[in-house]
Amino acid sequence: MERNLTLLTDLYELTMMQGYFINQNNNRRVIFEVFFRKNPFGNGYSIACGLQQAIDYINNLSFSEGDISYLKSTGLFRDDFLKHLSEFRFTGDIYAVPEGTVVFPREPLVKIIAPIDQAQLMESALLNIINHQSLIATKAARVVYAAGKAPVMEFGLRRAQGPDAGIYGARAAVIAGCSGTSNVLAGKMFNIPTLGTHAHSWIMSFPTEYEAFKAYADLYPDSCTLLVDTYDTLHSGVPNAIKVFREMKDKGHTLTNYGIRLDSGDLAYLTKKARAMLDEAGFTDAVISASGDLDEYLIQSLYAQDAPIGAWGIGTKMITASDQPSFGGVYKIAAIERPEGGFEPKIKISENSAKITNPGDKKTLRVYDKEGKVFADLIALFDEEYDESRPLELFSPVDTWKSTTLDPGSYRLRSLLVPIFKDGKCIYESPSTFEIRDYCKKEMDTLWDESKRLVNPHDVYIDLSHPLFEMKQELLRAHRESIKK
Repeated sequence: MERNLTLLTDLYELTMMQGYFINQNNNRRVIFEVFFRKNPFGNGYSIACGLQQAIDYINNLSFSEGDISYLKSTGLFRDDFLKHLSEFRFTGDIYAVPEGTVVFPREPLVKIIAPIDQAQLMESALLNIINHQSLIATKAARVVYAAGKAPVMEFGLRRAQGPDAGIYGARAAVIAGCSGTSNVLAGKMFNIPTLGTHAHSWIMSFPTEYEAFKAYADLYPDSCTLLVDTYDTLHSGVPNAIKVFREMKDKGHTLTNYGIRLDSGDLAYLTKKARAMLDEAGFTDAVISASGDLDEYLIQSLYAQDAPIGAWGIGTKMITASDQPSFGGVYKIAAIERPEGGFEPKIKISENSAKITNPGDKKTLRVYDKEGKVFADLIALFDEEYDESRPLELFSPVDTWKSTTLDPGSYRLRSLLVPIFKDGKCIYESPSTFEIRDYCKKEMDTLWDESKRLVNPHDVYIDLSHPLFEMKQELLRAHRESIKK
């Protein structure tokens, strides 16, 4: 989608850019990383999402005449800097994990290698794009997991925080496993299925519920799901639906994609009663769909009560990630190019140990066991070499006495970061939304069930290589020594 979001940034990114422009010695190449510190929702994993929109953003990075005029009107920027902005283009390299990848805290999702003024400008927009879609994809993955084999439809547009949240949230939800969306524009933009039935207003616009059902069935005989809770689910809605289904069958329609939807009431009780009524009438294959402020916990609860629900429409709580509406991704500098060449590692230090960054130019290696399940992730320096024919030692960077050694043949490695941009040119072809969805499903299959459970999941080990661990400790020691002086 062609859209220039260059000014989608925080003001201090631009004021720092002007500072780098004036102090050219400081405008060296740097390495920035996007990562997050904690899985949302108390989850055991997260789903990386939003890379395609990040690529579109970078491909369209340029300051228009209107942008320059606006910035000049603020009185904050020099004319020579504004002229520099009018010629701005991204010239750096970018690596990222593919969309749909299962990811864990503290490992790089996106790595930017570029002059610091370019990398600085991109911070706010990249975080906005990656944070939002990764959050919704992770929430949707939980909902889809709770739903089991039953399809989940994304119904959240009217409750999303604005058009973009509805559009790109729908995309993220489908990537994480939803079968489609009610959002027609998202369907058009990303070539994903659009799904839906009718509203209570359709029923209320007819003299009777039966007439409303009959008119809808006449319009869509091959896709007829009737909303049965407008007046009285069990005494009116379901009986009228059964009457219409009988008439459709008598007319020779093959009922293959049909059923009822409930949006309110005691869904466990009502769906069990409705199922019995449908079965008694001979419509044993009619699907019962449920919607109405549902989330993964309510889905699990309804299944625990043996609710015979065969499809789910999930809106507000998924599209807004209502129990944690922020992903928490951050954008931190990891290294600065030395005048003589090579990169000098940089570390952010904090009294909060969780906010101390991992320095240097890094990569993430995923360690799989013999069953193809994720055993651990190893964050290592970019130039480290590993050989699967050799033993692999892993240790906790927190409790360093906890370690294990994997024998050759008992594991395999995969590097997660792939090249996206080289010298400012995109060299990566993004898959279609459904191709990413298929890839995400395979990624989810690499997790043990213990890591996918909704409450108190098993934490996948995130380890540092020995060289990276020692580099980090050396920088911390140097900081302590500098304070003493």
